[in-house]
Amino acid sequence: MSISPSKLNTFLMFKLPAAYFTGVRTKFIDDTTCIVKVKHRWINQNPFKSMFWAVQGMAAELTTGALMMLKIKKSGKNISMLVANNNATFIKKATGIITFKCVEGNKIDNAIAKAIETGEGQTVWLNANGINKDGVEVSSFNFEWTIKLKS
Repeated sequence: MSISPSKLNTFLMFKLPAAYFTGVRTKFIDDTTCIVKVKHRWINQNPFKSMFWAVQGMAAELTTGALMMLKIKKSGKNISMLVANNNATFIKKATGIITFKCVEGNKIDNAIAKAIETGEGQTVWLNANGINKDGVEVSSFNFEWTIKLKS
């Protein structure tokens, strides 16, 4: 199966329904970049009438995780992946459509190559920033992904 925005969105519906029902949607993916959008709505808001932090986290994680899945698939190797750590900074209220973007596919390439070369597990930190329709950053997420060749 190739990885495309529509296939990722279908995957969400069946495997991560919380993300799907709160409106998290993949819009674009290629070798270096993944873009995910989510619209502030009643179902994903917090008591302060902005987007709940966990919804932003799901969208941000998907940008990094989808890139990781794409790169693992392209490697042709049997590799496991897992988030080991994460952190986030919230800069402004998230309202309207928030676009999360990760442009660090090259970091994943390096980690996969090293895992294949050494046979040892590797970690890679990936960043996804949430930007509102005015181009203002509302949040920034960092995820530490671990990868390991399966035997």
